[in-house]
Amino acid sequence: MSLWKRSDAGEAAIALLSPTSMLEEGSMRYTTLLATAALALALPFILAHCASVPGPLTYDANSVGKPNSGAPMELWLPPGTGPFPAVVVMHGCAGVRDHHRGWAGRLTEWGYAAALLDSFHRRNANSTCYNKMSNPRPALLAQDAFNAAIYLRTLPTIQPDHIGIIGFSRGGSTALFTALASGAPTDRGGRPFQAVVAYYPGCLLKVRGEPEKILGEPASDVLILIGENDDWTPAPDCLKYVELQSGFPHAPTIKVYPGAVHSFDAAFRVYVDQEGHMQGVHPEARADSFVMTKAYFDARLKSK
Repeated sequence: MSLWKRSDAGEAAIALLSPTSMLEEGSMRYTTLLATAALALALPFILAHCASVPGPLTYDANSVGKPNSGAPMELWLPPGTGPFPAVVVMHGCAGVRDHHRGWAGRLTEWGYAAALLDSFHRRNANSTCYNKMSNPRPALLAQDAFNAAIYLRTLPTIQPDHIGIIGFSRGGSTALFTALASGAPTDRGGRPFQAVVAYYPGCLLKVRGEPEKILGEPASDVLILIGENDDWTPAPDCLKYVELQSGFPHAPTIKVYPGAVHSFDAAFRVYVDQEGHMQGVHPEARADSFVMTKAYFDARLKSK
């Protein structure tokens, strides 16, 4: 997805640089002046584009809203006064969808506060689905998640030492990045999540020779849930990830669901997307993953 948007000033810059106008004037000096003017017109839009992908997002009372508010952080709370254990919810490559709000509601039914993050809107991004190199990348989104947890710990309704994270697809990759011991921003009060659940994540990110791998000693317990027939984020990558991480104290665990494809926990029927990937519900895997996720969080966020 391109974040560049044409404007009247941008069109004027293009017109000034057109070959026809340069040839008609026949003057190198005039051409240089025109190019300088065009750059002056275009520069604000170039800078605006660069600024649209900032560093990690931070959160305060002004960026937090109620459920379904579309705020950068939607804070969903169970009935009662708390304090509650909490789970940060990371969306996938297409941004916040009903699917993720459904998860936020499910978590509150289980007794958790759910902090649903929108990591795209403030970055002027809409989708990263068909370009794995698109910004924002999972390693950066992991810092959004840490910052969300830092804010949650300031709230009297949240148990500060009982915060987990769940992510879906690209958000699942983000969740895996948060598990790395090297990832928590200790300089600003960050600390590891007590539990990480990653639904159908991309487990071994390495694109075009770039050494971005989700490997290294984990500081959090990790559960990966993925479909055997996932042709977008393949299960063999996650099995390899688990194998490579198996020697650490926080060794990850994985469950692979036979017959399930990408987004197997969703409420929609299986379909083939524009790039030929299959997505959609697998009822048995969906139901079992709910049981697995609740038990995993309960054991780590409620029992201590």
